[in-house]
Amino acid sequence: MNDTRPASGCEGEDLSPIHVSQEQFRRATTHLKGLKKGLLDFLSYPKRTISVCFPIEMEDESVTTFHGYRVLHNSIMGPGKGGIRYHPCVNEGEVTALALLMTWKCALMRIPFSGAKGGVACDPKQLSQTELRRITRRFISELGDNIGPHTDIPAPDLYTNAQTMAWIFDTYDMMHPGRNNRPVVTGKPLELGGSPGREDATARGCLIAAERFLSLAGMPELGGLDGARVAIQGFGQVGAHAARLFREAGASITAVSDSQGGIASSDGTSLDVTQVLAWKREHGTVVGMPGTQSLTNQGLLELPCDILIPAAMGNQITQENAPRIQARLVVEAANRPVSPEADDILTARGIPLLPDILANAGGVAVSYFEWVQNIENQEWHLDEVNRKLREKMVAATDAVVARWRQLPAAGDSPPSLCTDLRTAALVEAIERVANITLKRGIWP
Repeated sequence: MNDTRPASGCEGEDLSPIHVSQEQFRRATTHLKGLKKGLLDFLSYPKRTISVCFPIEMEDESVTTFHGYRVLHNSIMGPGKGGIRYHPCVNEGEVTALALLMTWKCALMRIPFSGAKGGVACDPKQLSQTELRRITRRFISELGDNIGPHTDIPAPDLYTNAQTMAWIFDTYDMMHPGRNNRPVVTGKPLELGGSPGREDATARGCLIAAERFLSLAGMPELGGLDGARVAIQGFGQVGAHAARLFREAGASITAVSDSQGGIASSDGTSLDVTQVLAWKREHGTVVGMPGTQSLTNQGLLELPCDILIPAAMGNQITQENAPRIQARLVVEAANRPVSPEADDILTARGIPLLPDILANAGGVAVSYFEWVQNIENQEWHLDEVNRKLREKMVAATDAVVARWRQLPAAGDSPPSLCTDLRTAALVEAIERVANITLKRGIWP
C-alpha cells in the first residue's frame, strides 16, 4: 500500500515523507530559473516503483506475509544506489522520498549513481536470524533482475547490516551464476568484497563535513571541534561511530541515546565512549549506565550543546520543539530528522544546519568506492579509502558553502524564499542533475 497519510508532529504540520520531500524540493527550485519547461516536474517523480508481497515460514512453523518495496528515482547519472531498511513503518511513500533524497546526495557528491531505496515492513527486533535471512532471500528473489551491478545496487540502511548484504549477494549470485556479482551490493563483509572503512563511513563523513564547515563558516563561538560539546541522538551503527570519531577529534560527548532513552554526563565532562559501548553490548541499551543521568530522546535534543547530531529516525525536530533547541550547530547524520517548518525556526534563530544530503553522504561515497573495487577486482587500503572520502566530503562541503553564500541574505529576500544550508545543497544537487539530463538529451 502507498501510505502517504500526514504524520503530524503538531497541529498544522505535515510530516509525511512525501510532503517533506516535495516541500524541500519546492524550496530549492524557487532558486532555479531558466530551465527547460517541465524538466523539474520530471525530476520530482520516481522512474520505477516495485511493491512485492511474499510469505515466510517462521520458526514456530506459522506463516507471515511481508510487504517490500524498491524505488528507483531515475537513471540519469548511472545505476540506482540506495539502502534497504527493515522497520515496521516502512511504506511506499517513505521509500519513494528516500530514493529522491539519494539522487540529490549522489549528485552533490559527484558520484555516478542515481537514487534508489528499498525496504521491508517488519520488526527485526522480534525476528530471529533465520527469519531475517529468509525474508532477505525471498525479497531479493522477488526483485529479480530489477537489481544488478549496473542497474540498481542496494546497501545497508536502518536495521540492516553487513550480514544482510552478504545474504543479498549470495541470493543474487545463486540466481546469476558465472558472473562477477560482487558489485550487486555494497556494505558487504570484507571477506566478500566489502571495502575497508565502510562501517564508519557515514559517521566519518559527518565529522569531515562538520570540521570543514567550521573552518569556512566563521563561527567565532565555535572555532572547531576541540572541546566542543556534542550530543548524539541515536547510538546505533552511525551514532556510535560518530561518538568515537568526534571524541578522537577532541570533542566532548556529553549525551547519547538509543531507542529506549538516553544518558548524559553527570558532571559535564565527556562520556567514556568505550564504556558506553560496552554497557550497551551487555544491556541492550545505554540507559542505566552508572555515573550518568537518564533522559528521554526528546530531552537530549533540547540539551545545551555546541553540536547536535540527530542520528536516529526522521522527524525528530519539528516546529513543536525547534524553539527549544539549544545547539549552536545541527549535523544531520539521519535522513530527514528536521522538518521544513523546523528548518525555518532554526534559521530564524541563527542555528545553522548541515543537511542530510551532505552530512551523511560518507556512506554512499564509500559504497561507490566498494563498487569500483569490486568491478576492477581490487582491494584498497584503509588509508586510501579515508583519503578519497575526505576529498569527496571537503569538495561537497565547499560547494554547499559557496552556493549558500550566493543565495540572497535572509533580510534581502522575500520571506517565502529559503536561504538555509539545506536549500543551498539541494539547489546545487538539483541543478547538476538537470544539467546532466539536458546534456544527455531527452530520448528519443
